[in-house]
Amino acid sequence: MSWLALEDAVAIIAYALKNDALTGPVNAVAPHPARNDEFASTLGRVLHRPALFPTPAFMLRLALGEMADALLLSSQRVVPEKLQRLGYPFAYQTLESALQSVLRR
Repeated sequence: MSWLALEDAVAIIAYALKNDALTGPVNAVAPHPARNDEFASTLGRVLHRPALFPTPAFMLRLALGEMADALLLSSQRVVPEKLQRLGYPFAYQTLESALQSVLRR
């Protein structure tokens, strides 16, 4: 699952406006995507709550029908190739650091 902290999203827009070397579409995502189980366990750790088990796919399909596959069960690995190549300094390199920042407010 791709993710991006709001602080980085705003900074990437400002960076793109100021940097002539950045042209065309840009993947505005953090450099390290997470699998759903990684996201759940990281969120549980940051919140000091257990993340016991994932929701079974059949339950999601039962509740959401075809939308479950489109919204929750399919995935693509997206990385910020252009931003990394230009040396963009992400404020939050890891999901844990981003969640800790957002949830401590």
